[in-house]
Amino acid sequence: MEYKKTLNMPKSGFPMRAGLPAREPEMLKHWEELDLYNELLKKNEGKPLFSLHDGPPFSNGALHMGHALNKSLKDFITRSYAMRGYYTPYIPGWDNHGMPIESAIIKQNKLNHKAMPVSEFRSACHEFAQHYIDVQMEGFKRIGVLGDWEHPYKTMDPDFEAEEVKVFGEMYKKGYIYKGLKPVYWCYHDETALAEAEIEYQDDPCTTVYVKFPMHDDQGKLGHLDHSKLYFVIWTTTVWTLPGNLAIALHPDESYAVVKAPNGEMYIMAEALVEKVMKIGGFNSYEIVETHPGSFFENMLADHPFLPKTSRLVLADYVTMDSGTGCVHTAPGFGADDYVTCKRYGMDMVVPVDDQGKHTAYAGKYEGMTTDASNPVILQDMKDNGTLFASEDIVHSYPHCWRCDTPLIYYARDSWFIKMTAVRDDLVRNNNTVNWIPESIGKGRFGDWIENVQDWSISRNRYWGTPLNVWECECGHRHSIGSVEELKSMSSNCPDDIELHRPYIDAVTIKCPKCGGEMHRVPEVIDCWFDSGSMPFAQHHYPFENHDLFKQQFPAQFISEAVDQTRGWFYSLLAISTLLFNRAPYENVLVLGHVQDENGQKMSKSKGNAVDPFDALNAYGADAVRWYFYTNSAPWLPNRFHGKAVIEGQRKFMGTLWNIYAFFVLYANIDEFDASKHELRKAEELPTMDRWLLSRLNTLITTVDNYLADYCIPEAARALQNFVDEMSNWYVRRCRERFWAQGMSSDKTDAYMTLYTALVTVSKLAAPMIPFMTEDIYRNLVCSVDKSAPESVHLCDYPVADAAYIDKALEERMNEALNIVVLGRAARNGANIKNRQPLGKMFVRADEVLGGEYAEIIKDELNVKELEFVDGEADFVSYSFKPQLKTVGPKYGRFLGKIKEHLSSLDGSAAKKELDENGALKFDIDGNEIELGVDDLLIDSVQKEGSFAVSDYGITVAIDTNLTPELIEEGFVREIISKIQTMRKEADFDVMDKIVLYTGDNAKLNGIIEKNAESIKHDVLADEIVYSLGGDSAKEWNINGEKMTLGVSKK
Repeated sequence: MEYKKTLNMPKSGFPMRAGLPAREPEMLKHWEELDLYNELLKKNEGKPLFSLHDGPPFSNGALHMGHALNKSLKDFITRSYAMRGYYTPYIPGWDNHGMPIESAIIKQNKLNHKAMPVSEFRSACHEFAQHYIDVQMEGFKRIGVLGDWEHPYKTMDPDFEAEEVKVFGEMYKKGYIYKGLKPVYWCYHDETALAEAEIEYQDDPCTTVYVKFPMHDDQGKLGHLDHSKLYFVIWTTTVWTLPGNLAIALHPDESYAVVKAPNGEMYIMAEALVEKVMKIGGFNSYEIVETHPGSFFENMLADHPFLPKTSRLVLADYVTMDSGTGCVHTAPGFGADDYVTCKRYGMDMVVPVDDQGKHTAYAGKYEGMTTDASNPVILQDMKDNGTLFASEDIVHSYPHCWRCDTPLIYYARDSWFIKMTAVRDDLVRNNNTVNWIPESIGKGRFGDWIENVQDWSISRNRYWGTPLNVWECECGHRHSIGSVEELKSMSSNCPDDIELHRPYIDAVTIKCPKCGGEMHRVPEVIDCWFDSGSMPFAQHHYPFENHDLFKQQFPAQFISEAVDQTRGWFYSLLAISTLLFNRAPYENVLVLGHVQDENGQKMSKSKGNAVDPFDALNAYGADAVRWYFYTNSAPWLPNRFHGKAVIEGQRKFMGTLWNIYAFFVLYANIDEFDASKHELRKAEELPTMDRWLLSRLNTLITTVDNYLADYCIPEAARALQNFVDEMSNWYVRRCRERFWAQGMSSDKTDAYMTLYTALVTVSKLAAPMIPFMTEDIYRNLVCSVDKSAPESVHLCDYPVADAAYIDKALEERMNEALNIVVLGRAARNGANIKNRQPLGKMFVRADEVLGGEYAEIIKDELNVKELEFVDGEADFVSYSFKPQLKTVGPKYGRFLGKIKEHLSSLDGSAAKKELDENGALKFDIDGNEIELGVDDLLIDSVQKEGSFAVSDYGITVAIDTNLTPELIEEGFVREIISKIQTMRKEADFDVMDKIVLYTGDNAKLNGIIEKNAESIKHDVLADEIVYSLGGDSAKEWNINGEKMTLGVSKK
C-alpha cells in the first residue's frame, strides 16, 4: 500500500515550512469543490443548533492581524461544534455605514465630498464598501474560515436597513427615542456626534487655569467686605469653554472660606482646598477671614473674567473636594452635569462654538477662532486683565475621535437619543445572565459601565448611513415611519423602488396628520453601531419573515470580539436586545486581546510595525498563524505577533506531528502496510507501550472535550501539543525498532495500528484548529485506504473517549518512569557523561518501586546496566542545613545561635526526608518548639565521590559515575554507530540502503570496530567494513577524544 508517492520524506526535521503555505490553496479548492460548508450543515441537519453571531468588521480597508485572530478563533469554535454533532450555520457579516467608511474613502480616493453631489458620494461609498467586502472575504477564506460566503449580511443592504427602520420605529412609538439639546461628544474634523463607544482617551498636555470671577452681587450678605477685591476662584483644564460659562457650582454642605492674601485680595474657595490652591497661587501666607457653607452663596452673581456678563452661584451635589477649588466652572453647552444644573435654575442654553469647532459671535473677540487656537489667546487676555489667579502645565486624559484621532469637544446640540437610562436596571440584570470570559471584563469593565449608562446619542450628521426614519412638520408634529410600505401609504411622491439612502429618501415627503402640512425627514442618519447591533434579527429579515429561524438562533450561544467592543458591538447588541426583547442577546462572550508587535506596541502602518496578514499567510501558512493565536496567551490578553514565535509554535506542535506522520508513512510504504486490513486489538492484548499511548490518547480526548466545552482554548491546544510531544519523544522513539523489524509480526502490526489510531485521532482532535494540515494527514491515511470514509476530516465526528483503553494506573506508572528518565538525563548532564556512554548502575528513591517492564524501559532510556530502588539517599548524596536569617530571625531571633548549632548536627539525609514528607523540620530548643519550613532553610546538597544525584517530583536519582574499561569500550561503539548514521543521512541514503564502511588510521578505534564489527554492521546496514580510507563520502570525526576519518558508500 502506497500512502502517498509525493510525500516529502523526512530528510529534514520539518519539511513543511516552505511547503505548507503552497499546499493550503489546494486544500481550499478541495473544500470548495466538496462544498464543505453546506455538507457540514447537511450532515448535522436536525441535530442541536449552535448559533454563533458574527461581529461585522468595517468594510473600509484590507485585513489586519486582529481580523485574522478574530476569524480564526470563530472558525475553530464552529468547526469543533460541527464535528461534535451540532448544526452550525455561520453567516459572516460586514458593517458598511458611517464615518469609518466615509473617512476611509475620502482619504484613500482623495475626495472633496463637500463639493460632490450627495448621490455621487453615496455611490462612491457603496462601491468602496463592496470592494473591501470582496477583499476581506478572500482573506478570510484564505485563513480557512468556513461560512455562508454566498449570503453574508451587509448593513447597507435594503432588507437589512428595512428591519432596522422597523425596530427603530417601534422604539419611537414606545417613547424610547427623543430629540434634545444636550451635550454630546463632537468631532469637528468629521462634523459628527460620537457615542461613548467611539471615544478613545489619550494623555494630552494642557494648561490648567485658576480664574478669578469678581464679586458682582452678594445678595446683601457680604457687605462688610471690599467687593473690589473679592473673587470666586474656579479651575478648569479647558480654557476654550470659559466664554460659555453661566454659573459657578458649589457643594451646598461643604465649608467655603474667604481667604485674604498678602496683596489684599480675598478669594472664595473650599476650605478643604485652601492650602493647596494658595500654594499654587504663590502664597505662602494667608488669612482665613470667615467661612460659610456652600448654600450661603446661592444666587450670588459674579462678573465674567473677560466678557460683559455675570455668572450665577448655584449648588450641586456632584462638586467634590479632591481637586480644583471647590468652585466649579459651569458651562451648560459643554457638560452634562452643567446642562442639568443650569436647566434646574432656569438658565437658557448657550453654545458659543459651531460644528467646525470655531467660536461664534457670542464669544466676542474670539469669534472665528478654533477652540485650540483660542486657548493661548484667552490665557494671555486673563493675564493682562488680572483675572488669572494661576496656571499650570499638566498632562490629562482627554477624549479623542476613535477614527481620525481629533481631540473632541463636548458641547450641546440638537441630537436624537435612545433613553437607555430608562432600562438601566434591565441592562444590568440581562448582563448578569451572560458567561463572560474572562468574568472580570463582563462583570467589571462592562458591568460597571452599564450601571452608569447614559442615553445613547443615536443620530449622526453624515451622508452614508441608514436614514433616521423620523419626519417633522413645521407645526411641531413628528412621525416615525416603520416600513417602506407605511412610507408609500403616507407619501404622494415615494418612488416604487425607493433607495433608503440619502439623498433619495430626503426627497420623500408625507402629509402631516395634524395640520395637513408637508413633513420632511430629519437630515441625520442612524449611528452605525445601531446597524451592527441589529444583526441578530436584521440578518434574517425578521420581523418581516423567518420568525422560526430567528427564534432558533436567538440568543446567540457564542460571540467573540476584541476588548474594545465592550462599549461597541457588545453594548449595542445588549442595548437593542434589552429594548426589544428584555433579554441578553448572547449567552457566552469570549473577549479577545489586541494583536501587538514583538515589543508590545500597537500595530500601525504609520509606525511601520504592522504585519500584513497575507504576508504572514504566505510565509508561514494559515495553520501556523492560527496555532500561534490559540497557544500564545489567554485569548483576552494581548498577542505579541512576530515570526519567531509563529515558527517556534509551528516547530513544537505541527513539525513534531508531521514528523511522526512521515515516520509512519515511510515504514508503512516499505512494509506495504494497509491499516484498513487490520483491527486494533483490545487493550489487554497489547504491549505496555501501546496500551500507554492509547490510554493517554483517550484521556486526551476527554481533556480536550472538557476544555472546549468551557472555551478554554489555550489549554486544549497545549494538551494536544503535550500529547504529540510524548507520542514523538517517548512512544515513537521507544518503539522505533519494532517498525525496523523484518517481516510483519503481531508485535509490529500492533505498533502500526497503535500509531495509526493515534495519528488519525489527533488529526480529528486538532482539525478545528489547524484545518489544512490535519486534512492532508487524514486524506492520506484514511481516504486513500477507505473509500467509504468521509471525504474530509471536517465531516468526521469528533473523537469520543473509549473507557476500555483508559488505564490511569498505567499512565501514572509510566509518568513516574518518565520523571525518572528526565532526572537521570539531568544527572548525566551534571556529571558530564553523554547518554551514549553506558553506565553500570543507577539508584532511585521514589514512593513507588517500578519493576519489570518499567525498569527495563528506564535502563534502556538511560543506557544503564542495573537499576536499584532504595529507601534512602545517604549512600550517594548528603544534605546540610542553615537557617534563612531573613525569615528565621524575626520568628526565633534569641534562639538563632542554637538553631544553627542544631541544624549543623542533623543527619542530612534523614532531615531531608522529614522535610519532604512533612513540609517542615520540628525540634526543641530550651523547651521551646521550633518549626522551620522550606522557606526558612538554606539547603545544600553534597555529591558523594563516584556518584551524581538529582532530585525533583519527590524522586531522587543517582548515577554511578565509575566507568569500567568494558563500559568505556561500549561507549565508543555507540558513538561510532551514531557518526555513521549521521553520514548516511547526510549522504541522502534511503533508509533501507546497504553500505560499505571505510575507516582511517587509528589503532585504538579500529581495534574496537573490529572487535564489535557484527554489531556495528547490523545497526548501520553495512555489508562490509574496509579498514582503509575510501568511500563516496568521507569525514573526520572526534570520537570521545580520538580522531578518525570514516567513509561510506552505497553498496
